[in-house]
Amino acid sequence: MTPNPNWNDLRNTFFRHIAQTSPVPLGLEIDRARGIYLYDSSGKKYMDLISGIAVSNIGHRHPKVVRAIKKQVDKYLHVMAYGEFIQEPQSRLAKKLTSLLPQHLDAVYFVNSGTEANEGAIKLAKRVTGRTDLIAFENSYHGSTLGALSVSGNEKKKFRYRPLIPGVTLLKFNKADDLGKITRKAAAVIIEPIQGDAGVRIPSKEYMKLLRKKCDETGTQLIFDEVQTGFGRTGKLFAYEHFGIVPDILTMAKAMGGGMPIGAFVAAKEKMISLSHDPTLGHITTFGGHPVNCAAALANLEVLTGGKLISNAEGKGRLFEKSLKHTAIREIRRIGLMMAIEFESEETVHQIVRKCLDKGVITFWFLSTANSFRLTPPLTIRRNEIKTACKLIRNVIDEVVKS
Repeated sequence: MTPNPNWNDLRNTFFRHIAQTSPVPLGLEIDRARGIYLYDSSGKKYMDLISGIAVSNIGHRHPKVVRAIKKQVDKYLHVMAYGEFIQEPQSRLAKKLTSLLPQHLDAVYFVNSGTEANEGAIKLAKRVTGRTDLIAFENSYHGSTLGALSVSGNEKKKFRYRPLIPGVTLLKFNKADDLGKITRKAAAVIIEPIQGDAGVRIPSKEYMKLLRKKCDETGTQLIFDEVQTGFGRTGKLFAYEHFGIVPDILTMAKAMGGGMPIGAFVAAKEKMISLSHDPTLGHITTFGGHPVNCAAALANLEVLTGGKLISNAEGKGRLFEKSLKHTAIREIRRIGLMMAIEFESEETVHQIVRKCLDKGVITFWFLSTANSFRLTPPLTIRRNEIKTACKLIRNVIDEVVKS
């Protein structure tokens, strides 16, 4: 048996040599993971109710994904920058994915992450329209690279990095009166069909239809950022299905790879071909469409579409909502297994998140909605596990509000 690593040394290295994203990371020492559970260096079990921030939709280390990874590793890893060699994992994944999408979304560009997918989608929209202006939404989040950050609607994240891309107009989300600001100068409107980091904000079907109509009238490309909402999270394979409309460009990542890093933007072939000439390599990535990640993503997609995980998500979400009732909760915003639990203050949320972690349940806050915490558990979570988790969370809320 391999000896346990020196966790004190690993912890020191984490804080000394690994760049941090916040002053107070959770610092959980992860030894292994399986299903909906993580295990720390002492063997303590944690119920993961955030799926690595909406990534592990089919649970950690799903056996079909693990088998696909091992099989591909034995054949080849990276062999060439994206787009030059024909590789079976890429082709099979693209064929499966496009078979599940509307007819005009028939060409996939594989990248490494959600922010890269959004960067590619913005470039594509500018290329096919010949326009420069962009429309986005207040409180939105599309990633941390400069282009994606430019169309994100949180000034706290942006102000240190200005100047950003010019020509971006932010509209109020789910406000039909603002749609008049979309003109023929706009290359694209980029929108999360359900705003994630804003705390699970769900627009009306009527609003989304008006948005689609306005983009059609002005020749503006409609980009749906489904990085967080895709692959069953909302009870549909993609959230656009809730609204009876289809985007011109669809972006995805997070839960796409079953735990492996992969993203994509998808559009019509006649649009996507514009990135291949004038200039050649109009968009390029070295590691996009990595064969191991594509193999994992195909297995992940087959698991999601081969059973009732997606169709059962809404019922499981309702059980969460019913089981979490507490007088201290101001509001639960939810669709499928994507939830925001709102309280009176940011301090209350931080105490709840920390105390839940101590008791073996992982929740997390929103960066842009400080008085809410998120729940995005694996779709594989069982009903008895939901009830157990909710009872523990209610007990923690009792402790926090009485202290």
